[in-house]
Amino acid sequence: MKLSFWEVAQIVNAENNWKQWADFSITGLEFDSRLITEGSLFVPLSGTNDGHLFAGKAAEQGASAAFWSSSEAAPEGLPILEVADTLKAMQQLAVYYLKQVAPSVIGITGSNGKTTTKDMAEAVLAQSFKTYKTQGNYNNDIGLPYTILHMPEDTEKLILEMGMDHAGEIAFLSTLAQPDVAAISMIGEAHIEYLGSRQGIAAAKMEIVDGLKSDGLLLIPNEEPLLQPLAEPLQQNVKTFGWEASASYQGKIIDSGKDFTSFMITGSPQLFTIPMPGSYNVTNALIAAAVGRWFGLSDKEIAAGLNALVMTKNRTEWLKSKAGVEILSDVYNANPTAMKLVLDNFRTMEGKGKRVAVLGAMLELGPESEAMHQSVEAYLNPTEIMEVYLYGEEMRSLYDTIAERYQGNAHYYDKSQKAELIEAVKGTLSPEDMIVLKGSNGMGLAEVVEVLINEK
Repeated sequence: MKLSFWEVAQIVNAENNWKQWADFSITGLEFDSRLITEGSLFVPLSGTNDGHLFAGKAAEQGASAAFWSSSEAAPEGLPILEVADTLKAMQQLAVYYLKQVAPSVIGITGSNGKTTTKDMAEAVLAQSFKTYKTQGNYNNDIGLPYTILHMPEDTEKLILEMGMDHAGEIAFLSTLAQPDVAAISMIGEAHIEYLGSRQGIAAAKMEIVDGLKSDGLLLIPNEEPLLQPLAEPLQQNVKTFGWEASASYQGKIIDSGKDFTSFMITGSPQLFTIPMPGSYNVTNALIAAAVGRWFGLSDKEIAAGLNALVMTKNRTEWLKSKAGVEILSDVYNANPTAMKLVLDNFRTMEGKGKRVAVLGAMLELGPESEAMHQSVEAYLNPTEIMEVYLYGEEMRSLYDTIAERYQGNAHYYDKSQKAELIEAVKGTLSPEDMIVLKGSNGMGLAEVVEVLINEK
């Protein structure tokens, strides 16, 4: 980002006499004072702590200016732009900068798989275009404008992940970003506590069309009946992806292993390979392929992009411990649909040792949480997954359901017993074993993964 101080002042309708400072260039933007570099604009946000309290540190770090909405005095010598709401000012600035750079925007949402799909779409488009994507999980009303303001000025394709907890949030993000392409990876049960039902979740995800350009493309799962009636009235192009012949992009798996899946798309002779297991990841790749084709890439270029994919950390990631144990880490988030998909893939993987599962509680499932946790039991068979460790209070009902069947090889730990869980898992693993870890991010299973990686 490169804008002038006076330019920014006009964009956000600053209320103070900003012309008292001579104009100068702003070359970056941060809301975390620790990340400020010389020439950055500091955006103090309200949160657990008032960001204005860190303006002094930001100035020391080299901030050239700051948005300001506090009655407290700004650090002496720091040019400020007084606004009613610093977050809204950042969002206004993002809208302006997006229009200035004018990349094609690809918006991606879904109950599961949106980060993987984002990574895949970026890998594909990077074969022919200068691309930029959401970094990490910066996918909300703060992270999305922040992502926009950090894209290089020569960006041609911008891939934005759009997350949500409540109705209306995706609508806001889509309206801000004005995507050329919008994709919904899947409808699961994430945040059902706030949205009431899968129907409510589907409606909230479909808000991604609120800002979709009139000549844009919407991609939705072919095998998701909740989305079909919502998509029918749309004027935009609507394409589907999935496994049935009725899908616009129909996938067929040709071969798979622990760290790859090869597939074809009906109507094309090209073989595509992704460096990860799971049919659910193939559906994400179908979205990326559709995006690539929409922007004119050949299937050969799309295949090269998918083959070169580098995933965001903790998303369906194969790791290996120092002792030789193979670890499938998928610990960033979880809902029942996503957990079942991972287990369905893991339970048939070939290996010399035993298969072990560590499953953390799935959060924000509302009144049906107990039944939803219990429903995972159909994917746990002691002849396939020989040892199961369940972690978190919400997993108690699943433990009670499978304990007799597992005859001592199912174990339960509440959230206060993470240390005990780690020791127990370490004690059961041998060098040729495979282990999968899946759970909501709030359960902190990433810590368990780190310990296991370093176990000799």
